[in-house]
Amino acid sequence: MKMEGMEAMQRISRRRFIQGSSLLALGMHPWFAALAKDLGERKLLLVGTGTSGRSTSKGVYTYAFDPKTGELEQLALAAESNSPTFMALSPDHKYLFTINEAGFQGGSGGGVSSLAFDQKAQTLTPVNEVSSVGSGPAYVGVDHTGKCVFAANYGSGSAASFHVGEGGRLSDAVSFFQYGDPAPPRPAGGQPPPAAQRPAAGQQPKRSHVHRATASPGNGYVLFNDLGLDMIHVYKLDAATAKLTPADPPEWLSTPGAGPRGLRWHPNKKIAYCVNEKHPTVNVLNWDEKKGVLTTLQEVSLVPADYTAAPGKGCAPGDIVFDKQMQHGYVTSRLDDFMATFKVEKDGKLTLMEHTTSGGIRERDCTLDPTDGWLLVANPDSNNIAVMKRDQTTGRLSQTVTTSVTIGSPMCLIFPERPNVAL
Repeated sequence: MKMEGMEAMQRISRRRFIQGSSLLALGMHPWFAALAKDLGERKLLLVGTGTSGRSTSKGVYTYAFDPKTGELEQLALAAESNSPTFMALSPDHKYLFTINEAGFQGGSGGGVSSLAFDQKAQTLTPVNEVSSVGSGPAYVGVDHTGKCVFAANYGSGSAASFHVGEGGRLSDAVSFFQYGDPAPPRPAGGQPPPAAQRPAAGQQPKRSHVHRATASPGNGYVLFNDLGLDMIHVYKLDAATAKLTPADPPEWLSTPGAGPRGLRWHPNKKIAYCVNEKHPTVNVLNWDEKKGVLTTLQEVSLVPADYTAAPGKGCAPGDIVFDKQMQHGYVTSRLDDFMATFKVEKDGKLTLMEHTTSGGIRERDCTLDPTDGWLLVANPDSNNIAVMKRDQTTGRLSQTVTTSVTIGSPMCLIFPERPNVAL
């Protein structure tokens, strides 16, 4: 190797992405692409991790998954980053957007990062990082054009939108909303509110914790699940600019105390599934894309009426994923460490089938592999990714773990071949 090439690599290895940035991608090194492995029939998996506390992880990792055996092989640390705990791929798969829970420009605030993604070379290259305009971001979403990105700030109870420019570069926040006191109470299901009422004197007001950011199927709206205020905030989206304006009505209200956390769309684009963390329930919601209105069709429990939690445990649903045929759904329950399997009825409503193991402790995210033959679960508290076999006819999951790989605080799992099943 020529001396000038070696010196150039040394300069690259020392140079930070931007001053104070939390992001340094190994994919920027010219020699890193040479390390890419031949996947063959294996599938590429991206894993976002927590990097704080006792975690040994350092950012976003790549894995090779074998759909014949359920085996996982770690390939590389693809991007070094501060707690990229959730990620979203652009629709064209050219860019990966991540949140950074803390460490933006060396401070305690959160960030949103853009990385160029080369699926063939299995590499990530940094584009830029901007402030999430809040603390403790929990989720990043992208619209169906790939030109708008959204951040849900759990810690500070706020939401922001960003425009994606040339080369995947993120703008500073275009729209920002800080949520304070809860809105006047109204019945669940999006019905008109009664006369405005405020908390009684001495009553502690609720605190916002925004946990999800989801573009509507028609891309005309963005929905932010607010676990703390028991509502989903709804905004009209200008996809050309990423500007958000409140819809009318501006929110859907859950059952009091439910804690709306996760959201997924049915492929028919008319039904949404809202996972409630504080109540072990899932709401099946009707969606009107023309009006931007959600109404409740069903509220189904993850547990039977006689269910008893183990001492010190409890049912805390996190997210839901569906098979490609939209016949079965799988919900994480983070405190009791089980997966709940649901049958999807013809009208979109859900029927609980069974509970199976999560393969670890306090599962955060799950996904089905591109063949629908396996469920993968990220278990941050036990530092492992568990793989369970799935019966593609009955939808049932194995009660035993086929593969368990160790990784510090895994949080988010994305197969680029299958980033957004059921939207």
